Amino acid sequence: MDRKEIFKYIKEKYNIEPEYLWEDTPDFAVFRHQKSRKWFGIIMNVNGEEYFNVKTDPNYSDLLRNSYDYIIPAYHMNKEHWNTIIVSRKIDKDLFFELLEQSFELTKK
Repeated sequence: MDRKEIFKYIKEKYNIEPEYLWEDTPDFAVFRHQKSRKWFGIIMNVNGEEYFNVKTDPNYSDLLRNSYDYIIPAYHMNKEHWNTIIVSRKIDKDLFFELLEQSFELTKK
């Protein structure tokens, strides 16, 4: 899975474009709700790997991390509520989109 596919999906499903907030990391982008401005996803290139952070139910986080080697505690986020999906690895795309939707819903309010 690559950035182009993720960006296209988010644009089509939520009508949201990536926002680039940091000059020192120009390839890091956030996705946030248009009204509340709360983030529901962050994409980053870390040491040559594409990371995508999503908010998850804390009760589900450990199960995800223990079940999938490409899901780890969130990079630079609250590790109780956020997970990183290493999207540059071979991942289950359906699971990715399910977790993205969960993150979108959890951050709506």
